[in-house]
Amino acid sequence: MKNAKGERRTLYVLILTAITMVAEIIAGTISGSMALLADGWHMATHVAAFMITLFAYHYARKHANDPAFSFGTGKVNVLGGFASAIALAVVALLMLVESTHRLIEPQSISFDDAIAVAVIGLLINIIGAFLLKDEHSHHHDHHHDHNLHAAYMHVLADALTSLLAIFALLAGKFAGLDWLDPVMGIVGSVIVTRWAISLLKQTSPILLDRNIEPRFRQKIVASIESDADNRVSDIHIWKIGANHYSAIIAVVTHEPKPIEHYRALLAPFRQLSHLTIEVNQCQEH
Repeated sequence: MKNAKGERRTLYVLILTAITMVAEIIAGTISGSMALLADGWHMATHVAAFMITLFAYHYARKHANDPAFSFGTGKVNVLGGFASAIALAVVALLMLVESTHRLIEPQSISFDDAIAVAVIGLLINIIGAFLLKDEHSHHHDHHHDHNLHAAYMHVLADALTSLLAIFALLAGKFAGLDWLDPVMGIVGSVIVTRWAISLLKQTSPILLDRNIEPRFRQKIVASIESDADNRVSDIHIWKIGANHYSAIIAVVTHEPKPIEHYRALLAPFRQLSHLTIEVNQCQEH
């Protein structure tokens, strides 16, 4: 999948995120805010994730016509999305561990400094979300780009943790609820974990060559067997990209016809990008 616009916008978001990451880690360390520090380290892992996204785009484009890849580089972007999902899960785990530690051993917080930087972080996240949103929505409607979707999810996770940090810091400053700071870190980790699991569920079936949905498989078999006395004796269908499948189908019939005839029967199934058909003549009556 070629998505030059999405790749370019991801680079912009990477630069913005890296700058904000450094500011939040420094400010969080000085002020002692767990929510802010968690957001900063959270952004650090997102910077790594965005680099994975950009590398996947570059690698897929560079090797698009490389014969070493039997079915093209469609799965490279999916692999990028999977790797980013793992990074998202690691982020959530680090947030949970550190927040729990701060909950057990509270630390003093410089609220004014922490709130100021958290607001800046949120604004950067909102800008990043808008940069990726339109492109993500466009490709989601036409071709599901898991690589771009992963980058978009990382931006949303950043925005969420920044928002939770601001809420916790304001509650601590004006209501004396200092304990809310690490609690929001825990809440954020739970939500990010759910997003990571969702992304893993989308990408892992493709990487593991999961079969096409049963209803489509049945329709494919029915399309062939509804013609003459055809019978499908063997069928294998697996994903080779976000919306592309490869299929190997063996057909048994008394009166074999040219391969083009069977391909025409499956023409409505546009998701079958690579199709191999074997036709065997049945000698029995």
